[in-house]
Amino acid sequence: MDSLTQIILGAAVGEAVLGKKIGNKAMLYGAIAGTIPDLDVFSSFFTDTVTALETHRGFTHSIFFSVLFAPIFAFIIARFERYKNFKDWTWLFFWAFVTHPILDAQTTWGTQLFWPLDLRLAFKNIFVIDPLYTLPFLVFLILAMRQKKEARQRRIYTNLGLGISSGYLILTFILKGFAYQQFAKALEVQNIDYTAIQTKPTPLNTILWSANVATKDAYLIGFTSFLDTKPVQFSRYLKNHELLGDVVDHPKMQRMIAISKGWYTINQKEGHLYFNDLRFGAMSNAPNATNFVFKYKIEIDADGTPFFMEVKKEKLEGIQLLSDLWTRIKGN
Repeated sequence: MDSLTQIILGAAVGEAVLGKKIGNKAMLYGAIAGTIPDLDVFSSFFTDTVTALETHRGFTHSIFFSVLFAPIFAFIIARFERYKNFKDWTWLFFWAFVTHPILDAQTTWGTQLFWPLDLRLAFKNIFVIDPLYTLPFLVFLILAMRQKKEARQRRIYTNLGLGISSGYLILTFILKGFAYQQFAKALEVQNIDYTAIQTKPTPLNTILWSANVATKDAYLIGFTSFLDTKPVQFSRYLKNHELLGDVVDHPKMQRMIAISKGWYTINQKEGHLYFNDLRFGAMSNAPNATNFVFKYKIEIDADGTPFFMEVKKEKLEGIQLLSDLWTRIKGN
C-alpha cells in the first residue's frame, strides 16, 4: 500500500498496543515502524533493475524480519525513552512491522511474507491506493489522538478505525469474487478458451475491476464495473515471446519472467525489444492500450546479457487515466 496508508496503519497498531500507557507517542513510533519495511526501495540505487524488483517487498516484508528486528528496535528505544518496558516496545514494533506486509499481500505486487521461501503472496483484492480504506481510518485515528490517553473514547475510536478498515478488506474479497464470476461468464458466453485468469481492482476503487486472461498465443484484458449494462469486452495482446530468441534462456531474462509470474508480452519498436509486465495493466482503459504501467526497454550487451530500463510514464497519462476511470466506473 501507499506510504500514507502504512503510516496510518502503523500508528493505529502502535496505539492499540501501547497507547494507554504512553499516549500519542505510541502512534508516533507505530507510524515510524510502519514505514520501515518500505526502506527496501533504496536498493534500486545500488543494484540493477531486476535485482531491485526481486528485493522489493522481500526480506523487510517478512515475518522473519518482524521477529528479528522488533526486539532490536525495542532495545534501542527503551534505552532513551522514559517508558522502559522492553516487552511492550517489542510488541509495538512487531505488530507494526508484520501488519505492513500483511496489508501489502492484498495488492497486485504482493509480498514475500514467508521469506526466505520463494513464495510471493498477492491476493489482488485492493489497489495500492484506496481512499475508502485509508480516509475513514485516518479520521478515527485523528479523533483518538485528540483524547486523553486514559480515555475510554480513545480506545473506541482506535478499535473503530481498525475494525472498519479490516471489514472493508473483507468486503473487497467478496467483490473480487463477484467480479471473477462476471469475467468467467463473459468468457463462457464468448466461447473463449483460456488457461488462466487473474482479477484485480482498478486504481482508487473496488467498483471497476480488470481481468488478465491467458490463452494459447495471447493475453486478453477486460474490464467490468458493477454498474455495467453491456457485456464485457476483451482486448487481445499477442504474447510475442518468440521475439526474445535465444536470450529467453539467459538467467537474467528468466528472473524477469519469474518476477512477472509469466504474465508478460514482448513488442518491438524501432529495432528495440520491450518487456511489458501485464499484471498492472496499462495507463489507459482504452481498448488495446499499449502504454503499460511497467514497461521495460531491453538492451543486450556484446556478451548476450539483457539489461532492463523502465520506460518513464508521462504525468498527463496519469491525469487522463483518472478521467477515464471515473467515466468507466459509471458503466459501459
